Parts: sequence; structure tokens; C-alpha cells
Amino acid sequence: MTMQIGDSLPDFTLPANGGQDISLPAQAGRKLVLYFYPKDNTSGCTLQGENFRDAKAEFEAAGCRILGVSRDSVRKHENFIAKYDFNFDLLADTDEALCQHFDVLKEKSMYGRKYIGVDRSTFLFDSQGKLVREWRGVKVPGHVDEVLAAAQDAD
Repeated sequence: MTMQIGDSLPDFTLPANGGQDISLPAQAGRKLVLYFYPKDNTSGCTLQGENFRDAKAEFEAAGCRILGVSRDSVRKHENFIAKYDFNFDLLADTDEALCQHFDVLKEKSMYGRKYIGVDRSTFLFDSQGKLVREWRGVKVPGHVDEVLAAAQDAD
């Protein structure tokens, strides 16, 4: 099942940095950016995280929380956060259940080798916990600005 515009936050609770578990349904009441990225400490994922970090105050002013998701472990997330001074939480989807729910696992190819990886994707939920926008196959440059503008326009 793929998430569709208008769907509610799915009932998932995942481990995150700082020894916490974060429940997605508990995020209702404020807007939420949930972004999926391939791997900690890679160039594109680092740049994307830095862009969200640098715009966090503007997202907060729009009443919006940012959560990143990858298949990396909590320990890798904590190292990634510390290295780049990220100011938002990262969820560890090590069993890929949330990635599958959002249909972000795609066949990719690198140096002629095919593998299943995370398709860089972002989802915006309104304050009622309803999906209002999605971006799939994201290119990093300019993306955070586009998501921020949508978050500012959402209720």
C-alpha cells in the first residue's frame, strides 16, 4: 500500500537518536516533514540534511517539525548528527517497514550493479496529520526551499 494524498500519518513508532522512540501518529497537531534519504554520511544526504538544518528555524516558524528517515542504525544516525550538527531527529528504519509503507525502495544501479535503495523522497503532513504533498525522486538543490514554501502554505 502506497501513501496517498489525504492519508493519515501511519501507525509507526521507530527508534531515533538520543535513545528515544518517535511515534508518527503522535506528531499530529503540528505540521510534519518526513524525508527519506539513502544513507548517512554520503554527499547528497549530507547536503540535504545541512539544508534542512539551516532552514529549521523557518520550518518551526511555520509550525512544522522535520524528521529524517533512512535504513541506517541509531548509532550511525547519532554519528551523522554529531558530525554535521543536525538539529532535528533521524529515525532508524532498519527493517525497512516504513520505507515499504511509503514505497520509497527502488531498484538502482551503480557501476553496473543493481541493488534496492531508498529513492530520495519527502512527505508533508498538515497539522491534522494528513498527507498534503509528496516529492519523489528528489534532487537536493532547491528542494528544501520548495518544501518550506509548501509547509508555510499548509494549514
